[in-house]
Amino acid sequence: MSVLPWHLLPDHATVGTDGHLAIAGCDTLDLVAEFGTPLFVYDEDHVRARCREAVAAFGDGAVYATKAFLCLAMARLAHEEGMRLDVATEGEALVALHAGVPADRLVLHGNNKSEGELELGLRREVGRIVVDGFDEMDRIERLVASGHRAPAVFLRVAPGVDAHTHEYVATGQDDSKFGFTVADGDAAAAVQRALASRAYRVAGLHSHIGSQVYRVESFAEALRTVAGFAAPFGLPELSIGGGLGVAYVEGERAPTITEWAATLRSAAAGLGLEAMLWAEPGRAIVASAAVTLYTVGSIKQIPGVRTYVAVDGGMSDNPRPIIYGSGYETFLPRAVDDERLRPIRLVGKHCESGDVLVRDGVVPEDLAVGDILATPVTGAYGHSMGSNYNKMARPAVVFVRDGEARLVVRRESFDDLVRNDL
Repeated sequence: MSVLPWHLLPDHATVGTDGHLAIAGCDTLDLVAEFGTPLFVYDEDHVRARCREAVAAFGDGAVYATKAFLCLAMARLAHEEGMRLDVATEGEALVALHAGVPADRLVLHGNNKSEGELELGLRREVGRIVVDGFDEMDRIERLVASGHRAPAVFLRVAPGVDAHTHEYVATGQDDSKFGFTVADGDAAAAVQRALASRAYRVAGLHSHIGSQVYRVESFAEALRTVAGFAAPFGLPELSIGGGLGVAYVEGERAPTITEWAATLRSAAAGLGLEAMLWAEPGRAIVASAAVTLYTVGSIKQIPGVRTYVAVDGGMSDNPRPIIYGSGYETFLPRAVDDERLRPIRLVGKHCESGDVLVRDGVVPEDLAVGDILATPVTGAYGHSMGSNYNKMARPAVVFVRDGEARLVVRRESFDDLVRNDL
């Protein structure tokens, strides 16, 4: 087995003279000594570079999908780099607002927005509300009738496109909880209703075909479908959503944000489409910017079967493997360039046989209890999908830049775990 594929590490990952992995000039083992494990470590300049790439590709239509990873520091960073922020709940909206992001830079999503969420959006005059269903239209019309200003909206349509991804993250097909379906006439009815009503300022249409999509032609296909549907209405903006995939394991390659945009713009040019294109990258902004560091607590070797390596985290800090069967690589930051010849199954400490982080990992032969073990490409949907299952405290999050480490999310304490109990 080869050494860890270097393209899976953050942009500013290097190997010191001692063989240790450093990120942005910070030795990862020193970070563990200071902040403990499990620990999310983000290369801040990597994230900033991806934000700038998105803005260069999509201009003012570049929107960061906060569900991938959100904290106050991340919201500020994306805003500083010129991106709008996609928020899918009142909580995400309030975090972004608390971080100082102006409301008009927010795009409010959600297939079942409550009246309270919509009232917040209208009261603060968020930049766009993505309208997702007829019941939501009823709520918006009541709120506008009660005195709120008509919001600028996208109408989300389901274009009937197979995204060639996991069924749990496919959203563009006809059988979806999201949006107005084009094929059954609901999308046309929704657009006509919105255009005829004084309760909306219709900016354009929105579609999203799914997440972790490698095939950029799927996005072009969706664009052609939505653009064809939109043509009679002459709407000035069209969002293709997000979902661009990233490489997680050896042998995988994914398109860049720039390549994604070029494919979309080529498709738009072929259609003579003049609408402003919007896009909502999330995973592609943050996933490969981070690694998670764990401490090995036990090694159980079953002759003729497998070797289990248990660490001090698990499904509570990265549920993607148990939800989607997602794959990750494993390596030792103390010996990042060493050959990985020892097959293992990396597991967590939860009271679940299914608590598997990496089903088929490989590490150097000299792995030992007490070692720091890392998984790369964990910057998206680890922290954001994490939980307190088994009353595990959520890990700390550190941003590193120019040899300095900045704690942006502190590790939870026992007091945090019981704070809301009565």
